[in-house]
Amino acid sequence: MSGQVSRSEGRFSGKVAIVTGAGRGMGRAVALLLAREGAAVAVNSLTAANATAVAEEARLHGAEAIAVPGDVSKSDQVDRVVQETISNFGRVDILVNNAGVSRTTSPLETISDDDWSEVIDINLKGVFNFMRAVLPHMKSQRCGKVVSISSSAGRSVSTHAGAHYTASKAGVLGLTRHAALEAAAFNININAVTPGTIDTPMMREHFSREFGDAAEEHIAEEARAIPLGRVGSAEDEANLVAFLASEEASFITGATMDINGGEFMI
Repeated sequence: MSGQVSRSEGRFSGKVAIVTGAGRGMGRAVALLLAREGAAVAVNSLTAANATAVAEEARLHGAEAIAVPGDVSKSDQVDRVVQETISNFGRVDILVNNAGVSRTTSPLETISDDDWSEVIDINLKGVFNFMRAVLPHMKSQRCGKVVSISSSAGRSVSTHAGAHYTASKAGVLGLTRHAALEAAAFNININAVTPGTIDTPMMREHFSREFGDAAEEHIAEEARAIPLGRVGSAEDEANLVAFLASEEASFITGATMDINGGEFMI
């Protein structure tokens, strides 16, 4: 599988996307939606088996897809992921920085150096690593779309994860604005998405760690506090990411888009 993408159907026909953290949850939903709408997709996950499974699923939708496992916090592995994508597909048009980790650590003074570094390295440095690797290619093409997943915690504060999570997600928003300013002259749009409570494996694992057997009760309680009366789905977020990755969002850059069922406004 190599050369330029030739698929001709869908709003992302002829486009090549890298989606990080795409082995499950929101990243998987984004990768599959882009695939269904015509993109060739490079599926990144820390776990090779998960990346392979999602790439195979994307191919069932008629898309070209490859698995590109790697650790987003390691710049050499990120560079390899980008180079493999270009070797297979010839270009990169869309980067979705979805990989992330959440840790329950409270209060702040209990966060160890290792815990702090892990969260910052994955959630913030990982976004930087991929932007740094991809932007030169997008600049040479004079076009591209970057969408980075932050969190409502980046807008305000996390009520479940620790200070390191809040700091990392706020950092993604600042990095997004700065990168968008630098890249605008090259017709590159760079935006961020700030999800609220989204029903994903990571969210359920987090609630299980924090609340144990009462996790489902607390998820239901969260849903009742959201004006729209439910937690979000991975597909809800995928729809917003796909919009920002499309030409429909060609005059949006440096923006932060909330998706939380109205939770952030109250």
